[in-house]
Amino acid sequence: MTDKIPKSAGRIAVRPTLQPRELMTETPALAGSWTAQILTLFPQAFPGVLGESLTGKALQDGLWQLQTYNLRQYGIGKHRNVDDTPAGGGAGMVLRADVLEAAITEARQGARGVMPLVYLSPRGRRFDQAMARDWARTDGVTLLCGRFEGVDERVLQHFGIQEVSLGDFVMTGGEIAAQAMIDATVRLLPGVLGNADSAVEESHSSGLLEHPQYTKPAEWQGHAIPEVLLSGNHAKIAAWRRAMSEKITQERRPDMWAGYDDGSGSK
Repeated sequence: MTDKIPKSAGRIAVRPTLQPRELMTETPALAGSWTAQILTLFPQAFPGVLGESLTGKALQDGLWQLQTYNLRQYGIGKHRNVDDTPAGGGAGMVLRADVLEAAITEARQGARGVMPLVYLSPRGRRFDQAMARDWARTDGVTLLCGRFEGVDERVLQHFGIQEVSLGDFVMTGGEIAAQAMIDATVRLLPGVLGNADSAVEESHSSGLLEHPQYTKPAEWQGHAIPEVLLSGNHAKIAAWRRAMSEKITQERRPDMWAGYDDGSGSK
């Protein structure tokens, strides 16, 4: 990241924080920028891959901003304990309600406008392109990254936290899932993608998987680019791409195909 604050990011917003300066983001909060707040035991994992390529450039340009909250700083006692054994017994440890309350409260004090509060959980609603679009229309999102056996259920109930899953599998923590969801959302923000049409034509945006893509050379290892793509006939090219998207979706994602509506009343 850079110390220079782009003019397009708007005026600097100052907010109080309990975190030591070295644990704060490298740039001050930027008023008007889409904001990702991350509550995690591993703040050093961010921005990670989000600091690269288009999302990284957008971060530097102030199109979005990242704020991390180190859960360990809210820990209890001399050793800053953040977890304890499950009530009723069982394996593993559970993140404490009082620790999470302190972290969430501070993060929400720094939130503005509409910012969903989300716990990354394998039992939550599955994240998809529609959710990414919804998040991109908000002012940002606050993501709680779980670890161990999860978090105290009372925290989810007290704050009305939405549970969201990256997929039907279990990970060791929510940090990788958070980066994936942020990436999917940030690329939809105005000005992030060089070509705005890219977000319109890709997989899931229209309810279908994306059509095949080709580039030079025209023939490679005995495989040629389909002639229609070299014809210059844009109507035929669009029809071919649509047909291929439908075919691929039918074959690979029958669940998506079953819910697809092309607007004609038939498939």
